[in-house]
Amino acid sequence: MQRTPLIVAIVASLGLAGALAYAANSGAITRVSAPSARASLQTLQSAPAGRAFAAAQSTRSAKPAPPPPPPPTVEDVGDVDSFGRNLRWLGVASGFAVVSTDCASILAQDPDATCQQVSSQPGVTSFTFNDVARIRLPAGASHSLLCHWFSPQVTASFTNSSDAPVLARLTSRPSVTVENPVLNDPALIDPSTGAAFGGKLTTSVTGTERLVFTLAPWAQHHQTLRGSQTCIGGMLSKRALVEGYGLTEAQAASFFASPTTLRLNIQGVTASADEVTFSVGLRVIGD
Repeated sequence: MQRTPLIVAIVASLGLAGALAYAANSGAITRVSAPSARASLQTLQSAPAGRAFAAAQSTRSAKPAPPPPPPPTVEDVGDVDSFGRNLRWLGVASGFAVVSTDCASILAQDPDATCQQVSSQPGVTSFTFNDVARIRLPAGASHSLLCHWFSPQVTASFTNSSDAPVLARLTSRPSVTVENPVLNDPALIDPSTGAAFGGKLTTSVTGTERLVFTLAPWAQHHQTLRGSQTCIGGMLSKRALVEGYGLTEAQAASFFASPTTLRLNIQGVTASADEVTFSVGLRVIGD
């Protein structure tokens, strides 16, 4: 009868040992402190395989960025100086001028009016209106380009006060005179005149108007022309200053770094015209 407690104790001990073995084989979770984890990682990295892995990771993270693409050339984009630059609004101006058979009445109403008296009918009258509108730009207003938006409205009235047909005609051409201190250099020669620039140059702008037709005896004709023209290559650009006007690269850069005044001009001829009015607007943009 005394053997029974002994057997029970042995069985209980065996059961506890089995439970502990099962827990060990089942992968019971064990808490590992942070210092222990770091020590284990350092041990792993100190091994040959660990060092190779760490070196590979370092090389991968230090891989250089690809080089930027080369800048475009003139052959690529045509104008490398303004490529990628933002448009700048540089100002707007308007003006008015008239060719008339009665400038006296016009000037009596407005002494500041710009008027060219018609010389004879049906003869030809030439006219030149300088500084009809102007824009004064501060130094550094644009980097390499001055471009125009030109909006003329031309209203013409023709009369034939004879018994024979006559030729009616109107031609007008706008231009802009550009004043800049860089052009004061006496060594700089204007290729269009063969003389020194004298502080300014004149360049044509798009916007020429032309009318030619036969006017019947005792007939009248009225016509209005309007539109807007913009430049493509630039009214004036750094490249044009170098290649077209003979400035050096440094002088062209200094040109755009200096204050500049733009003056709009209109010139042309009329025949058999009683009156021609010019109402013009000029806007300038740059980069």
